[in-house]
Amino acid sequence: MAAQAKAPQPKASQPKAAQPKAAHPNIVQPKVAQTKETQPIEITSEQKAAAIVVSLGVDKASEIYKFLSEDETEQLTIAVARLGYLPPETTESILDEFYKSCMTQKMVTEGGMEYARSVLEKAIGPDMAAELLSKVSKSLQARAFSFLSKYDDKTVFSLLHNERPQTIALVLSYMDSDRAASILTSLPETMRLKVVESVARMDSASPEAMKIVEKKIGMQLSTVMTTDYTKVGGIDYIAEVMNYVDRSNEKFIFDELGKKDAVLVDSIRKRMFVFEDIVSMDNMSIQRFVRDVDQKDLVFALKGSTPEVSAVIFSNMSTRMAEAIRSELEITTNVRVKDVEEAQQRIVGLIRKLEEAGQLVISKGGKDDIIA
Repeated sequence: MAAQAKAPQPKASQPKAAQPKAAHPNIVQPKVAQTKETQPIEITSEQKAAAIVVSLGVDKASEIYKFLSEDETEQLTIAVARLGYLPPETTESILDEFYKSCMTQKMVTEGGMEYARSVLEKAIGPDMAAELLSKVSKSLQARAFSFLSKYDDKTVFSLLHNERPQTIALVLSYMDSDRAASILTSLPETMRLKVVESVARMDSASPEAMKIVEKKIGMQLSTVMTTDYTKVGGIDYIAEVMNYVDRSNEKFIFDELGKKDAVLVDSIRKRMFVFEDIVSMDNMSIQRFVRDVDQKDLVFALKGSTPEVSAVIFSNMSTRMAEAIRSELEITTNVRVKDVEEAQQRIVGLIRKLEEAGQLVISKGGKDDIIA
């Protein structure tokens, strides 16, 4: 009997590799080699700008270049050339942040800061509104003395170090906190104290004063100043600057300034977060940063910590981890004070980073109300 021919069976289809979800309609994604695993990366402001330009496409991106200076064009082009693969979720987040910043700045420009605040608080809530307004406020302030962004910290220091403390304080108040801290710590000790005091006591600066200072430094204004007095400096700002100052300089500045004005030092400290303030954190927040902290940094930091700080940290780690840390502490000897201070500062940096991400809470001079 002839064997019946069986109908050919269709081959089992292989599962297709998951295609990455498009970050945004009509967004041009850079072609990159795919890796087996995408590691989370920290995105710089230059990379964000490059990602926005790439996402816009060639035609729209070319329009942006028309408004840039030669230096800005070069920096942006290099950033675009170096931009590697960004996950769609990251690109989406960058574009969302850019859109919100643009809308916030538009509202501030057209209706003023209070108008923008009232609109944003209703639209996205008070916390997000405050964050966006803070960024825009710094952006608007940065228009004054914006020429300093073209120079590194050493060059800016060479421009400022012979100026009066009040002049240096005014300029630093318009710079990013980390850059201001770098220049501040390069000043002679006596000048350092005077500048910190000047910034802390500063409240507002008139357009005329800023024009005089910019002219004195030898540059022309990059923008037209308004008739409003701009709020610069103050306790909150110098506290932010001091958060970036290394521990040795921090101790010196506060010790010496405290001899002259203990109340002012106390006001600044209350708005700062330093390593010793870990004792004021809640247990969940301490446990959160302990999970991510480098064990070597923790050992070095505890070498120079107070018994109170050590006790609260040990009480918020597992028994196994506590035993390991104590064993390391016993065999770790002859540690330099500088190494201890740097380890403590790295831990403080980690805590600030986690707070910015909303993963823990730190108390800042009673300004934050916490609901349990």
